[in-house]
Amino acid sequence: MAIKLTRKVFVNPCFLSYNSSRFLVRLSSDHDTRFFLSKIFGGLLESGVICRHLSFSPATSLERLSWEGSSHTVLLTKLENALKDLKLDEAWETFNDFIRLYGFPNHLLVSRFITQLSYSSSPCSLQKAYDLVMMVLKEKSYHLQPDILVKLALSLSRAQMPIPSSTILRLMLEKGMLPPMNVLQLLFLHMVKTEVGACIASNLLIQICDNYVQFCSGKSPCANLLKPDTVIFNLVLDACVRFGSSLKGQQIIELMSQTGVVADGHSIIIIAQIHEINGQRDELKKFKDHVAPLPVAFVSHYRQLYECLLSLHFKFDDIDAAAELLLDMNRSRGSHPMDDPGKDFQKPRFVPIGSQNLRNGLKIQIMPELIHKDSALKEEGKSDLVLFRDKKLLPSNRALSKLINGYKRHGKMDELSKFLLGLKKELYSSGESSVICDVIDACISLGWVEIAHDILDDMESSGDSLDSSAYMALLTAYYKRNMSREANVLLKQVRKAGLVINLANNIVLSKNVPSNVGRSPLSIKEASSIYQPSLSKCLVEEVSDAEKAVSHIIYELNSSIYFFSKAKMMGDALNIYRRMQEMKIQPTEHTFMYLVCGYSSLEMYRDITILWGDMKRIMETGSLTLSSDLYEFLLLNFLRGGYFERVMEAIGYMNKCNMYVDKWMYKSEYLKIHKNLYRSLKASKARTEAQGKRLEHVKAFKKWAGIN
Repeated sequence: MAIKLTRKVFVNPCFLSYNSSRFLVRLSSDHDTRFFLSKIFGGLLESGVICRHLSFSPATSLERLSWEGSSHTVLLTKLENALKDLKLDEAWETFNDFIRLYGFPNHLLVSRFITQLSYSSSPCSLQKAYDLVMMVLKEKSYHLQPDILVKLALSLSRAQMPIPSSTILRLMLEKGMLPPMNVLQLLFLHMVKTEVGACIASNLLIQICDNYVQFCSGKSPCANLLKPDTVIFNLVLDACVRFGSSLKGQQIIELMSQTGVVADGHSIIIIAQIHEINGQRDELKKFKDHVAPLPVAFVSHYRQLYECLLSLHFKFDDIDAAAELLLDMNRSRGSHPMDDPGKDFQKPRFVPIGSQNLRNGLKIQIMPELIHKDSALKEEGKSDLVLFRDKKLLPSNRALSKLINGYKRHGKMDELSKFLLGLKKELYSSGESSVICDVIDACISLGWVEIAHDILDDMESSGDSLDSSAYMALLTAYYKRNMSREANVLLKQVRKAGLVINLANNIVLSKNVPSNVGRSPLSIKEASSIYQPSLSKCLVEEVSDAEKAVSHIIYELNSSIYFFSKAKMMGDALNIYRRMQEMKIQPTEHTFMYLVCGYSSLEMYRDITILWGDMKRIMETGSLTLSSDLYEFLLLNFLRGGYFERVMEAIGYMNKCNMYVDKWMYKSEYLKIHKNLYRSLKASKARTEAQGKRLEHVKAFKKWAGIN
């Protein structure tokens, strides 16, 4: 092999340096020289090709060695062969050697290398591909094709590496590019599988929507290319529910309205769950009005919405509304036959967010009839309160127990009887009265025999007689409690009703009880064993849980604060917050979130810092825990207002709680608003002590965010 001399190699001990025009090496021995050249020429040195043409003198002598094209060609050949043979580790090492000597090779070879690394299932290879992309992007003259970036982002997302995957997508977004919508759906599908991925996905979706709105305001023809679809919103909203990010979910719901994305049947169910977690009963009622008239075919799908709304009625301690909902769930279904499932798909309906009287309020478009059967979302909602049986929605035993206990606390047992009669009429057209008997048995099991007797009396007054088992159960309870007077009254009712029962031998009878009255205990067991234990158990648990439940007052006050904050009536919202303090009612995270959102919409950042002080004081007592959703929103508002000391405080709290902090989002926000802040000012030239401290906090944030 002919080797042309163009570079110098100096052989001296313990020194190595390089620049673009010279390669200077100081080596202590011929062995060190062989080792150095082997890193460049690989197998050529072992074969003796180079050694036959080069000789090396002692360390004190100077030899002039140079080569023009040989090492460049050899390294490129070695790299291409490694890629051809899929030897990625060897290719990576050779690639780095080439970069150190000659910089980046041609863009086609780089793109090929990134592509091969992207197809690997190894997280190590994918990380190398990501690192290589970041290196290439720093070279301003280099341009990578979007499809290469998309392939890598998808591979990273599949490998559950959401941070590098989102970084690539964000870099594309900065250049006004996004993957095709079907690919973007896959990216989000894999990203939202983990909590960190869901956090990043939601922030990425917010960024995409902000760019879309910005492009729309500028009437850019590329705007529609950036508009996310319903599937992506559903994936992110579902992740918000799974990982408890309901406050972030509320923000995503509002983004659907701002971007004009239509909510389908899956969206409505997820939105219902978010409203339930956030305690927004009035918001959920609006959706129920559009779902209630749907045909029977949709009953099963929207069971979860009724579950959520019923749960909120109980949280608000609105027992009458809960009873009405249970009776109304199956009304007017039969009058809407589903002749053409698709005829209304092109007619979205508008649901206001906040008060419908707001002039500039948001409205979300919904299509309740639009339900995709091939959706990636699983309908696994809880079924604690509402069940689906025989094409009907039925109250569960837990729902009945909440209703019974609620009416008892309010002293409205006559309303419970009316409800039971209405329930029997709506759901049990055959005249079956087992649900009423079950309620009576459950009351008896808790010792509420007077209530059980009142229900029996109400049933008789309505002309709706019950099975003899209900009388027998109550009569047995009276005898066990030595309440012979009440037992005799009940026996008179039994005779008047024309019922014949036989008392078992194990019941201790008073001397006034005729011996021919009774019913075998076997019949009682057969009549009530199916439902009685579960309903009784639920009622016992409900009585116990009700004592520990959050007061309905906090839900009502939070609902009012939300209303006024949406209407930007922060004076009224603050008055309710102060009333909570006067009543010594502990504010919740939702209380502060609604207030912060209201102040943020008016850019009243100083007021947010005052609220932050209240939050810290309550957190120090252990009575309040903030989620990452609220921390993120506080951080963004502190950044926008320029309160960098508060920014670093919030970051400290998040780190203390081991929460993921999306640095990219805060870095982008800083560069958008404060790019030139204190760029040339030094601490020694600060005019005031306050300015000096602020400069320190700005520097601390820039260092944390990686801003040069």
